[in-house]
Amino acid sequence: MTEFTLSLPATSANLGPAFDAAALALGLDLRVRATRAKRYSINATGHDPEICGAVENHLILKTYEDVLAAEKKSAPALALNIHNGFPIGKGMGSSAAARLAGIALAVHFGRLRWNSAHIIGEASKREHHPDNAAACWMGGVTVARMFGESEAHVARFVPKGKWPLMLAIPQEPLSTEKAREVLPREYSRADAVANIQNSMLLLAALFQGDQKLLSSSLEDRIHQPYRAELCPLLPALDTFDPEDGVLGVALSGAGPSVLMFLNPKTSIEKTKARVESRLKNRGLKAELVLTSIAKRGGEASFQRRAR
Repeated sequence: MTEFTLSLPATSANLGPAFDAAALALGLDLRVRATRAKRYSINATGHDPEICGAVENHLILKTYEDVLAAEKKSAPALALNIHNGFPIGKGMGSSAAARLAGIALAVHFGRLRWNSAHIIGEASKREHHPDNAAACWMGGVTVARMFGESEAHVARFVPKGKWPLMLAIPQEPLSTEKAREVLPREYSRADAVANIQNSMLLLAALFQGDQKLLSSSLEDRIHQPYRAELCPLLPALDTFDPEDGVLGVALSGAGPSVLMFLNPKTSIEKTKARVESRLKNRGLKAELVLTSIAKRGGEASFQRRAR
């Protein structure tokens, strides 16, 4: 019980029309190793080390202490080694991963008898929506909703076939709160119905490995049209043709990063060069990261630790 290790993937939620309902795990990880110590300390490497390495108001440690306090258990001080494989505040589920890490630490060091449903529910309650939390913990593609205040209903599957992905990550972050502020309070029936249809077709496309169906089902009328001004990478990249190597484009989470589904039948390097050229011509800068759908989430490393 003196040492604990965990690996949690980045996630991309919303997936175009599946707003606040679906997410997928990405092949980029937050890795945490924790040991009991006399006082809190953090050694951080990877992305945003100045945030990940600051003990005060650290989201992992705050969640860890809050969970144990709610369970009326003491929280032993920990020394953390963190390697952050994806940036914070760029739409890749960094807060969900941090909260899940804190909850997992509390379960381990507090000897709590929590199963995965309880862990996801606790993270979802703190995140206020369960899509990122479910994908981060379970991997693959997840569809999730809150049931009551602290229970999450989750369906998970691994997509059929190959789904290479590319992220376009801008330099500046965007807070989820700011991205939420631009959304309208009400939508027309036509927009709501279109999103329901497209989100169901999108999930079917991933489940069946149907690339052509995916290309036509990523249209969204609920959040992306309103966030495009805050996320200029989206309109710049949203008009690629599948023959150019991009099957479809969606905001990653609330943005500002953009997730691109790539055509596995075309050269990935040529597709990346086309994207770089498009961004340069539009006067935009972004880091382009090739990745894929991660089949496993934090649950896998947590269960290995438990055996």
